[in-house]
Amino acid sequence: MSPFPIQEMTLPVALSGSDVIGQAKTGTGKTLGFGLPLLERVTVLADVEAGRAAPEKLTDAPQALIVVPTRELCQQVTNDLLTAGKVRNVRVLAIYGGRAYEPQVEALKKGVDVIVGTPGRLLDLAGQRKLDLSHIRVLVLDEADEMLDLGFLPDVERIITMLPAKRQTMLFSATMPGAVISLARRYMSQPTHINATSPDDEGTTVKNTAQYVYRAHNMDKPELVSRILQADGRGLAMVFCRTKRTAADIADQLEKRGFASGAVHGDLGQGAREQALRAFRNGKVDVLVCTDVAARGIDVEGVTHVINYQSPEDEKTYLHRIGRTGRAGAKGIAITLVDWDDIPRWQLINKALDLKFPDPVETYSTSPHLYEELSIPAGTKGVLPRIERTRAGLRAEEIEDLGETGGRGRKSAAAPAPAVREERPARTPRQRRRTRGGSAAEEGATTVPAPATEAVVEAPESTDGPAEPRTPRRRRRGRVGAPDVAAEAAVDVAEAPVVVIDTAPPAVKTRTRAAKARTEVVVEAEAVTEAEAVTEAKPRRRRARAAKPVTEEVDFQTAPVAEPAPEAQTVTKPRRRARVIKPAEDEVDFQIAPMAEPETDRPRRRTRTAAKPKTDAVAETATDGEAKPRRRRAPRAAAAKSEG
Repeated sequence: MSPFPIQEMTLPVALSGSDVIGQAKTGTGKTLGFGLPLLERVTVLADVEAGRAAPEKLTDAPQALIVVPTRELCQQVTNDLLTAGKVRNVRVLAIYGGRAYEPQVEALKKGVDVIVGTPGRLLDLAGQRKLDLSHIRVLVLDEADEMLDLGFLPDVERIITMLPAKRQTMLFSATMPGAVISLARRYMSQPTHINATSPDDEGTTVKNTAQYVYRAHNMDKPELVSRILQADGRGLAMVFCRTKRTAADIADQLEKRGFASGAVHGDLGQGAREQALRAFRNGKVDVLVCTDVAARGIDVEGVTHVINYQSPEDEKTYLHRIGRTGRAGAKGIAITLVDWDDIPRWQLINKALDLKFPDPVETYSTSPHLYEELSIPAGTKGVLPRIERTRAGLRAEEIEDLGETGGRGRKSAAAPAPAVREERPARTPRQRRRTRGGSAAEEGATTVPAPATEAVVEAPESTDGPAEPRTPRRRRRGRVGAPDVAAEAAVDVAEAPVVVIDTAPPAVKTRTRAAKARTEVVVEAEAVTEAEAVTEAKPRRRRARAAKPVTEEVDFQTAPVAEPAPEAQTVTKPRRRARVIKPAEDEVDFQIAPMAEPETDRPRRRTRTAAKPKTDAVAETATDGEAKPRRRRAPRAAAAKSEG
């Protein structure tokens, strides 16, 4: 068995301790190209026992570090190094996200020789001082161009600054963009750039991989893929999609068509991703639908077909996708389905890689040339026959509990919570019912005596409809005063309990129309007796502002009822809510709140009319023909005396 070109050219330089930049096609053995020199630089207990190293060189801190871009590649490199270092018992640990911290921290405390990890988790453990990078002798950056594309370059630079200045650095990738070369120049010392190719393998793609490109309609692609998967000699197959949603959808469709399929994409938890890869490697699943997260470094033996369900973004992605087949000298088939919208993108890829498919042939699931080129049996349909469904499927592989962060793959500790909720008595969504004007049962509401509430309910109805029961927090003040009340009724009003309500914030005040105000009785005070309810049949007059009457004398100056025509009525401005103050004994006094704020201490202004006989006042207003009574401003001395 002879080594691959990249291994043959890299091993002598890397074993000497020099920095190396290795570039080779995907699937040509780059992992062992840097893995074997790295394992030789590590000092283990077997070397001390054999006398090849001094005991003081032994340490439990890691001596070699390999940085990879994806979790799947991290697992694969770890497995390859464990296999290669089994004889010397080299301790290799994989550190990547999606797993619990505790097992990784415990393994670091026990001691480890080589660490393979992703940049994010490495920085987390190093920042917590759980990972000691001061004894690193060898640093390897695998798939450096992918780390650059994923935005890991700043994290990689931070990791490099934590390492000792004297070390060996190796950088390996299938493609070398300019940014990767700049990174190598900054952090590598006189590196040797090795670009290994076989003499009989020209071009950028592997010669053993046969490539087919078809122009296919997006609605016909699931049917077309189902028939390709039934080709003669087809082993394991990988279907690459550009988006996570498309990958999940195609995996479900293929499963419904009878294929044993699994999915690997970023929306899955780490446990589900590893379950799909294990089932694919073990043969329980023969179709793996994935995004580009699985296009880097995944080496599964027996992959014969790679299908690009959607056109790749660029030529590098195309190379890494089709590199999953035709590995280590084996033969493979790469099929690319290009939609009409992806033709410009594909033409750029074709030109960059110097391929022979500038204008793909229009192909459908029933095209004869598809059956001939891919060796699909005649009469094949889009559903796998039941007799050929021999694989166990994805459900046969158990999901490993990795203690994933973020709640994925972790059994919830609050599982019995639904049973607790069922034991509670059923209740309505809202426990409190709110009326339009508030309720007296609410917290902070003012308590109103029952007689006052009953009086409000018994108020006359409006012309528009029945009046709603009013609460103390929703009082209305109209422009037309209360109806004329007899002297004995007025005395009863004076003797009734008066409630002064001043709650903050006040209820929303409503304004009534002038036409409605003529027929609506506005209750000025909450404590209204039944004497007001019996006056419904009496003519309604405007409420007059009365001066302080003489003892046992009630005098109201009223205006005649205005004409029913609404245009002849004068509309006045609404006034603020009045405060009812209990007058002196045997007196009736209505105090009107001034327009200023009620919190001020200055005396309130009031107007009063001269004490004239009622007949004279009526006659005077009747002769004038005006609906508005005359008003006089009361002197300040009289107002102060009335307040006293």
